[in-house]
Amino acid sequence: MNAITSAEQLALQGHDSEDHSTSNNPSLNDIIEARMSRRGVFRAAFGSAGTAVLGGVGLTACGGGNDTLAPVVTTPDPRATQLGFTAVAKNRSDLVTVPAGYTATPIYALGDPLTAATAEYKNDGTDTDFDNRAGDHHDGMEYFGLNAAGTARDASGTERGLLVMNHEALTDQFLHANGVTAKPRPASESDKEIPAHGVSIVEVRKNAAGKFEYQKSSAFNRRITPLTPLQINGVARGNALMKTRFSVAGTDCRGTINNCGTGYTPWGTFLTGEENWAGYFTRSSADDAARGGATANSVISLNRYGRAQGATSRHGWETSGADDKYARWTISQTAAADGTGDYRNELNTFGYMVEIDPYDKTVAMRKRTTLGRFAHESGVFGNVNAGKPLAVYMGDDSARRIHL
Repeated sequence: MNAITSAEQLALQGHDSEDHSTSNNPSLNDIIEARMSRRGVFRAAFGSAGTAVLGGVGLTACGGGNDTLAPVVTTPDPRATQLGFTAVAKNRSDLVTVPAGYTATPIYALGDPLTAATAEYKNDGTDTDFDNRAGDHHDGMEYFGLNAAGTARDASGTERGLLVMNHEALTDQFLHANGVTAKPRPASESDKEIPAHGVSIVEVRKNAAGKFEYQKSSAFNRRITPLTPLQINGVARGNALMKTRFSVAGTDCRGTINNCGTGYTPWGTFLTGEENWAGYFTRSSADDAARGGATANSVISLNRYGRAQGATSRHGWETSGADDKYARWTISQTAAADGTGDYRNELNTFGYMVEIDPYDKTVAMRKRTTLGRFAHESGVFGNVNAGKPLAVYMGDDSARRIHL
């Protein structure tokens, strides 16, 4: 069997694997490969995986070379022998298969209504109102406890709480009765697909049988979509490259998209990472010249993010009409030099960690630009020590090469 090439892997993985870096700098993978010799990899892997066989003997005899490794001494993980179930056999069944004695029950599925006024989900392509329904492609999620009365925060609450989850992407052909219409996209289809992205906050509660159910009429329930107003905070707030027709001051933006991993802050709020956001936008085939030519900084930056002039958008929402909610997906330079007359800078308002207070709808949601801009995954906080810096560990989850 032939090995799969990098290009083939990208094609198979689709929007989660956008290789946007076009520089000739060595990638992180190249550096690691050059640093770790075959012998070194063998010693590291054998020292950890083989310790159970060797009784914890450090591999100090594996010497030679200049890439000296410290002796590896580990102990077997006791959890590896404590699996109390029979593994599920491979199958092609169109259902979630769990071991004997276990059950799997959906709590909050695509299309589930978040308000009493929202119709039940028909799942036949006729459903609308996705800003009041569960979005598509559930991804990272966090649980935030409530007190027994369901009226206030209780971090230790296990009977009732708020489930906060990402809706990363779409299987869009299932959202429409006749599948996806080619460009120009009907507004009715785009109006389903856009709000099917984003974040859900939904109350869940244990029933008499001890199983969690979501509470359709909870006052905590809400959806954050690509159209929800957010603040830009941190180092990029008010920067000239954040100014758009929507926010001439560069301090506000709309929505969050392609949300992947999540995080829980020490002060009890939710972090959601914007991952492969660039593919949602398009540029005209003459946009390089409008921006000052191939050597202009914005052109170089856009090319690096995979948005060369003429690049097509993932869903074609910009073709659904002249309304501002569609126009924003075209990031061509068409108006005033400061960027406030068009959406040339709209792409710059995506690619961050977004902080949300699940308990309070009145608290502004913020894009934390100081945490960096890349294909964000989870945000995990280090130990909290008074008077010491607080570290946040984040992943860059795309197949594009990481360049140093």
